[in-house]
Amino acid sequence: MKPPSPDPANKKDARKPKRAFETVRKPSTKAAPAPKLETSGDGDRIAKVLARAGIASRRDAERMIEDGRVRMDGVILTTPAIKVKPGAQILVDGKPVGKPEPARLWRYHKPRGLVTSHKDELGRPTVFQHLPPHLPRVVSIGRLDINSEGLLLLTNDGELARRMELPSTAWLRKYRVRVYGRPEPAILADLANGITIDGVAYGAIDAVIDNVRGDNAWLTMGLREGKNREIKRVMEALGLQVNRLIRIAYGPFALGNLAEEAVDPVPPKLVSELFGPRPMLEQPKPEAAQKRPVLNHPSKKSR
Repeated sequence: MKPPSPDPANKKDARKPKRAFETVRKPSTKAAPAPKLETSGDGDRIAKVLARAGIASRRDAERMIEDGRVRMDGVILTTPAIKVKPGAQILVDGKPVGKPEPARLWRYHKPRGLVTSHKDELGRPTVFQHLPPHLPRVVSIGRLDINSEGLLLLTNDGELARRMELPSTAWLRKYRVRVYGRPEPAILADLANGITIDGVAYGAIDAVIDNVRGDNAWLTMGLREGKNREIKRVMEALGLQVNRLIRIAYGPFALGNLAEEAVDPVPPKLVSELFGPRPMLEQPKPEAAQKRPVLNHPSKKSR
């Protein structure tokens, strides 16, 4: 007997028998796509977040980003314009960045011979190398050059530092200045109208003579802009050479009798009165500064 002929409808199945199992696909070896980082929408910019966390000033934070030292959610950042979303994981030099702490201020009596920088390219000693070890990471509010001394304000909030440095605060910086030469009272009085030197315009400067000793004179000077080496350049234009410069006040904060290299915390209540509950977001309150003009009365004794 002949075997039954195959059904023509099943010829295709006869040629290709069914597989006993399905092929298992190998997992993809391609890396998962990097999370999308945004430069618009809600959230603060990364440089501002780093400044508020006390990592660095906003300007220095931008440099850190340019150097590839900052990661967010596993991605190396290349621009400070990136917005930080809630829950983002931020690393600087491989170390996690914590949540911002309440803004704090300290008065510091800077001696001569220290550079106001976290790191000096010439290897000179810096202010931050000489601070007490118990202080958190801080940044300076403004600078004093290596040969200047006196009051230097420190904060753990880089955004607050930027706010306090803005000319719009109009805070008076006062200095005791010793010059070599004979200053003319009338010429010093003209500085109240400002002065232009080599094309650079300097704002009003208050300058009075305290005393004259031999070839040197002590002056008290006040200014509100604080451009780089402003006092020394203005005095040089008047034929006077600055051989000592001591900052005795910065806005409502005074050097007082603070010992050299000593650090003194500003009471949190005063910080709140001056800047509000969120100082990194608000301008100083002028009425608060008038209520309490100084922490300590600056010493009038010439050193």
